[in-house]
Amino acid sequence: MFSLRSGKGRSTVPMRWIAALLLPLLPLLAVPAALADTDQDQDRARAAVEQGRALPLRTILDRAAERFPGQLLEAELEEEHGRLVYEIKLLMDGGRVVKLHYDARTGDLLAVKERGAEKDRRS
Repeated sequence: MFSLRSGKGRSTVPMRWIAALLLPLLPLLAVPAALADTDQDQDRARAAVEQGRALPLRTILDRAAERFPGQLLEAELEEEHGRLVYEIKLLMDGGRVVKLHYDARTGDLLAVKERGAEKDRRS
């Protein structure tokens, strides 16, 4: 038991009550770390565009929309096999999710992956 003292004696509160009150707050501790990672990713992407190592994301999204009209779910700039690659996830008609990989420097479409498809289409 955990005890709390008051001015007029002693009151006890079971530790499990305190744990039940504080446990739901633990995920809030991870939020600042996640925001810091997002800031670092944005800084890295901005630097790559400024240095000419990557095209702007808007350019890649415009190219993707020409061939794959859908709703943007996620866009990331990643390093794969020594080169920068934009990974774009789109929600297509019928609920299909399509993942596109574009060479960040040239804008060339490298791969198309569909969730649930038997084979990936590669360009």
